[in-house]
Amino acid sequence: MKDNITSAITHDGSIRVIAADTTGLCNRAQELHRMSPVCCAALGRALTGAAILGRMLKGYDDSVTLQFNGGGPIGRVVAVSDGRSNVKGYVDNPLVDLPLRPDGKLDVGGAVGRFGMLSVIKDLNMKEPYVGQTPLVSGEIAEDLTRYFADSEQLPTAVALGVLVDRDYSVKAAGGFVIQLLPGAADEDIDRVEKVISEIPAVTQMLSSGETPRDIVERLLAGYEIDYFEDMETKYLCDCSRERMERALISVGEKELRKLIEEDGKAELCCHFCNNKYEFDRPQLEALLEQAK
Repeated sequence: MKDNITSAITHDGSIRVIAADTTGLCNRAQELHRMSPVCCAALGRALTGAAILGRMLKGYDDSVTLQFNGGGPIGRVVAVSDGRSNVKGYVDNPLVDLPLRPDGKLDVGGAVGRFGMLSVIKDLNMKEPYVGQTPLVSGEIAEDLTRYFADSEQLPTAVALGVLVDRDYSVKAAGGFVIQLLPGAADEDIDRVEKVISEIPAVTQMLSSGETPRDIVERLLAGYEIDYFEDMETKYLCDCSRERMERALISVGEKELRKLIEEDGKAELCCHFCNNKYEFDRPQLEALLEQAK
C-alpha cells in the first residue's frame, strides 16, 4: 500500500487538516541510513512534517527544507520536500542511541537537543528563498513545528507526528497530521478543536489499527461538513545525479579543483540523502577544471 496524504477543509472554510501515512517512506529512509531507533524516529518525524508542508506548497517545483539544530548528540536533522511531497533527509550522526525516557518512549528531544533553532527554508522559484527561524521548544519535532506555525505564519496550528520503530529497527507505523484554524474561525471552533486533539489517540496507534489518513481527518473534523482535496502519494525520493555532483565540484573553484588534482588525483563524493557514491578520476577532474576556468 502506498503512502499518501489527505487534505481537507471544512465547508465553511474555518479549519484545514492535512493527514499523512508515511510508514513506507520512513522504512525507506531506515534502509538507506541504517539508523538507531531514536534517530529513525527523529528523521521519520521530520520527513513526515516536510511531506505535509510540501503538500501546502502551491507549485510542484517549489520545495521546503526543515533543519533542526538543537545541539544534541544527533547533530542536525534535515528533511526536504518538493511540491509533490517527494521527501529526502538525513541526520548527522545516525548511530547515536539514548536510554528510553521514564515513560518508556524514545528520547527524541534528548537526541535532537532543545537549545537551538528550527529553520524552514522555502524555495518558491523566486530570486531568494524564504527563510523562517524559530527557537526549538522541545526537540521532539512536532512541538517545534507547532511553534513555527505560530511564530512565522500566525495561524493557530496543532501538529502531531509519530514513528513506531519495531524491535528489528524497521518502522511499524509512521504518520502525522496538521490541523489549522483559518481566519474567520469562531470561538466554538477553537473549543471543538482543542477537545478533539486532547482525546484523539496517538497517530501511530490509529495507523497500526488500520485507520487511514482520511479516517484521521474525519476524527478531527467530526461534526463538520468536509470538503476533500485530491489525495497525494508521498514517497522517499532522492534526485541526486552525477551531473549535480559535477556542478558541485565545479562550484568549489579553479584553485580548489587544481589542488585536488595535484594532491589526490581523484575524488569521491557521497550523497547525504541516499549514500550513493560518485567517483571522479584525474582526466574527469581535469575536464571539470577546464569548465571551472
